[in-house]
Amino acid sequence: MSEKRVLCITSTNRRHVAEQVANLPEGWMIKAGPPTRSLEQNALMWPLLQKLSKQVVWHGEKLSDEDWKDMLTASLRKQRAAPGIDGGFVVFGERTKTYSKAEFSELIELIMAFGAQHGVDFDK
Repeated sequence: MSEKRVLCITSTNRRHVAEQVANLPEGWMIKAGPPTRSLEQNALMWPLLQKLSKQVVWHGEKLSDEDWKDMLTASLRKQRAAPGIDGGFVVFGERTKTYSKAEFSELIELIMAFGAQHGVDFDK
């Protein structure tokens, strides 16, 4: 398996990054995009989801942290769902590791707004 490199472009290192790109072995692929979520954003999300899972009953059920993550990312992105093979529904997933910092901020805001609407005390 090939190593993966992440090159962060700043105003002071553009020439260095260009040299590294020019020296990549044949067959490498370069993908450019905005920075993805930060570790700090991810670390904030999980305690917020835990508060929801402990304090909110959703249609008669207590949901897990992961369930709330699925629910809220589906809401944020207006995801599609389909009937499951053996009943129920399957929501076609979103992985937050691909979110930009701005998208992740939207998710955090949605979690907090939803929690506030449902009486969640995020300081507990």
